[in-house]
Amino acid sequence: MKIESIRLKNFKAFRDTELNDLPKFCVFVGANGSGKSTIFSVFGFLRDAINNNVNTALAKLGGSRGFKEVRSRNADGAIEIELKFKEKSAAPLTTYLLKINERNGRPYVEREVLKYRRGSKGKPWHFLDFEEGKGTAVTNELDKVQTEADLDRKDELLKSDDILAIKGLAQFERFPAAVALGDLIENWHVSDFHISRARPEQDAGYAEHLSREGENLSLVVQFLHDNHPEIFKRILQLLGSRVPGVSNVESKTTEEGRVLLKFQDGAFEDPFLARYVSDGTIKMLAYLTLLYDPRPHPLLCIEEPENQLYPHLLLELAEEFRSYSMRGGQVFVSTHSPDFLNATRIEEVFFLVKKDGYTSIKRASDDPQLVSFMVEGDKMGYLWKTGFFGDIDPK
Repeated sequence: MKIESIRLKNFKAFRDTELNDLPKFCVFVGANGSGKSTIFSVFGFLRDAINNNVNTALAKLGGSRGFKEVRSRNADGAIEIELKFKEKSAAPLTTYLLKINERNGRPYVEREVLKYRRGSKGKPWHFLDFEEGKGTAVTNELDKVQTEADLDRKDELLKSDDILAIKGLAQFERFPAAVALGDLIENWHVSDFHISRARPEQDAGYAEHLSREGENLSLVVQFLHDNHPEIFKRILQLLGSRVPGVSNVESKTTEEGRVLLKFQDGAFEDPFLARYVSDGTIKMLAYLTLLYDPRPHPLLCIEEPENQLYPHLLLELAEEFRSYSMRGGQVFVSTHSPDFLNATRIEEVFFLVKKDGYTSIKRASDDPQLVSFMVEGDKMGYLWKTGFFGDIDPK
């Protein structure tokens, strides 16, 4: 799947912002506090909302103030999130709109719509349309529908108006449009990787996918070694080419039932435990494990991947992200690194500008001066560092 556009209204720093024609690989730059993390928090918020409810998701994002903290300061009306996406490149455009408001101090879903455009003309067909906990949903298979009159709509009532309709409907195959969106939300990955979480030994267990903070890295390495040896071999090859000396990585289960990572340096006979290798080695292994997942995520969101990595590794890491996007997944990255930005193309870069308390997002390719410099062979990171992004300071 590919997200084509995002529109945010009254969502934290984004009073009214829209991003259209998103590429497969998107890089966001901006000063501290400009809202780079907020873009990613949208995806975490939707995931929490579909797994629980909007009340829980708001509390997780906004703390004890919940809705009041998440809604833009001095704003009135509902928080609005709108995603437009395609299941495949040739598939029609699907739009998901969510409006969350507050009544008597309690958040509720004011409106939730899932609509689907069959062609370039005509109005989209609404496959899910709910207001305050009640509405209609289409139950027949989309590929069997030729006209809007063929849509089989059923009235549905949710047990609470703070529950997303797609939360329940995505569990049933008879609601195919809701299933597609539910799969997208549940399977995207928002990374908040912590070196300190990945180093310690873990209790023996089972994990196929790297977790948000990376604490299960040793379990995922063990899974790949045992079940996908060719992929694991590829990860080791790439790790060795980026971190000279590393010839092998293995997960070892101790007698106490703990799983630890061991790194083999070709210059030494005995391997090193994870707690003795560099932060950069651990982080590069984690990113490669994420990028070469046998069942890749439809969307990866990664904040500041440059932390703990040598600058010369950032070019190759950017290429790995781009390669992942070309294989089918979409990648959003935020960065403060001119070195990482030097590896990007102008159509991949967006910069955030905060003014009067609210943030707008500009596309680098819309700036004629930046386009001209790039045509002449300049690099985005150098242009950013020398002030061609306006008030956005790369420091």
